[in-house]
Amino acid sequence: MCGIAGFTGNREEKAVILKKMTDAILHRGPDGEGHFLDEGIALGHRRLSIIDLEGGKQPMFNEDGNLAVVFNGEIYNFQDLAGELKEAGHTFVTHSDTEVLVHGYEEWGKEMISRLRGMFTFAIWDKENKTLFCARDHFGIKPLYYYLTQEGELLFASEIKAFLEHPGFVKEFNQSQLELYLTYQYSPGENTFFQGVKKLLPAHCMTFREGTLQVERYWEPSFNPDESRSLEEWETAIEARMKESVEAHKIADVEVGSFLSSGVDSSYMACLAHVDKTFTVGFADKKYDETDYAAEFSKHIGVKNFAYRITPEEYWENLSKIQYQMDEPLADAASVALYFVNREAARQVKVCLSGEGADEFFGGYNIYKEPFTVSWYDKLPLWFRRLVGAVAQQLPPVRGLNFLVRRSLPLEERYIGNTNLMTEVQKKRLLKEYSGKVKPTDLSKPYFAKTKGQDPVTRMQYTDLHLWMVGDILLKADKMSMANSLELRVPFLDKEVFALASQIPTRFRANAQNTKIAMRGAALRSIPAKTADKKKLGFPVPVRAWLREEQYAALVREKFTGESAARFFNTRALEKMLDQHVSGKRDNWRQIWCVFIFLVWYEEYFVKR
Repeated sequence: MCGIAGFTGNREEKAVILKKMTDAILHRGPDGEGHFLDEGIALGHRRLSIIDLEGGKQPMFNEDGNLAVVFNGEIYNFQDLAGELKEAGHTFVTHSDTEVLVHGYEEWGKEMISRLRGMFTFAIWDKENKTLFCARDHFGIKPLYYYLTQEGELLFASEIKAFLEHPGFVKEFNQSQLELYLTYQYSPGENTFFQGVKKLLPAHCMTFREGTLQVERYWEPSFNPDESRSLEEWETAIEARMKESVEAHKIADVEVGSFLSSGVDSSYMACLAHVDKTFTVGFADKKYDETDYAAEFSKHIGVKNFAYRITPEEYWENLSKIQYQMDEPLADAASVALYFVNREAARQVKVCLSGEGADEFFGGYNIYKEPFTVSWYDKLPLWFRRLVGAVAQQLPPVRGLNFLVRRSLPLEERYIGNTNLMTEVQKKRLLKEYSGKVKPTDLSKPYFAKTKGQDPVTRMQYTDLHLWMVGDILLKADKMSMANSLELRVPFLDKEVFALASQIPTRFRANAQNTKIAMRGAALRSIPAKTADKKKLGFPVPVRAWLREEQYAALVREKFTGESAARFFNTRALEKMLDQHVSGKRDNWRQIWCVFIFLVWYEEYFVKR
């Protein structure tokens, strides 16, 4: 696991610029650094040594030195690929997975990507053809950002903060992303909060040659249910595939640990992994604490558990640092807790396994139950449901109204992912400048178009794979682990696991009562029923309660009445939203947190720097 950065062109002091860029992401790789400078290119690398500790230094080259690569991630089938390439006549000088990339690209070109099993972003420079080729893994586990300067140079890096060190980068706030963020709670799609900075999307690659950039998709996930197998057969298949994936994800020359919460995903992972250590965080308030469960479960599987309870004071004190590490604002309160569990794990191990991806692959979110509940309501005329929903939206929030609002629209008009925080009406009320040019559904509709004719659960899963999982789940997993120089591996998010999961019939994924039906059945063979059948909680954080305490409400009020807030928001509307929550009249904590975190982030990048 590492960090990469680089740029094309021939600026003066290329070495100095590249050094500053890689220093900005030192936390991604404190074990070493490497630079390659040549006509038209600068490639930089920060290394966290995991495989081939002595020989895996980057940039790495092919036999004749024509190809150079910098790489972030792990290729879990590198040994098989290396054997195949050696048979084809390639000479390897290391035992590192990185070297597979240069020889593989030399042998197969960009078709190499389809052979890779792992998490990755990489950049390969072809010296002879003056061509830069970059790619991101199938599900977007590892990030890659890029930017074209006014002079026509291409900048790329694992984190946006590296661009701040390049003289050709113009730091400019992207106002249109704010409107999307207030609904999504994260920065969705390929655009970012920095004008001109784009994300290379999952399963995409890009080629830059003679000033021309070409971005293309190299793989497309699809769900193709196989109705021929019984539930028991699916459970057996999942069990075998997950055991194999976990073993592949444990390949390392350093110790591997595992995260552990109270949920089925991390518990199943910890059980299959047979590691020596698990890591858990919680809070003093028992309603939000999972440490007792983790200790009990770890004892059950014969593993030592290390637990840490986060105090309210340190949670709030670290928000600015965490938002700086995130690159873009993320209003998922669990991301802060994730920072602490990564910090604790990094004190003892270099690699940890985690359960991200199980919900998107196997149908685990509670919202996936919705198509099976009160289904008669969807049979009412659409005009009637729209009318009822419009009236409900104007009423004070009470139990049941949200259902009427959601079900007043067809699925593709209402579902953008696990969060749909603010409506256009709410944003128009809060923002000083509201354009409404890009609606949240503009991002989600293309994914619904690709799943036309499929069942609602599959369509939601497909959308979540492309938006929620990448923009929230994997963003915080990567940034919070790398902030602590820890490699996080996600065995559920494996293309071989997806090949199986994508065939599971919907009835074995979700129904009105349960989620992840087949996966839970597989887990039940290894872990206790009370864990396998446990209701999904996410990562509970007591922000709702903290915002009603005077000291923390005061911190938010200070931001809501400050200069940054006044630039973007109607501050009276912000204060009213906060007052309603503090008094208990309304539960506005998610909306409050979303705006507050944006302001914390904005001041880190556009006021302090």
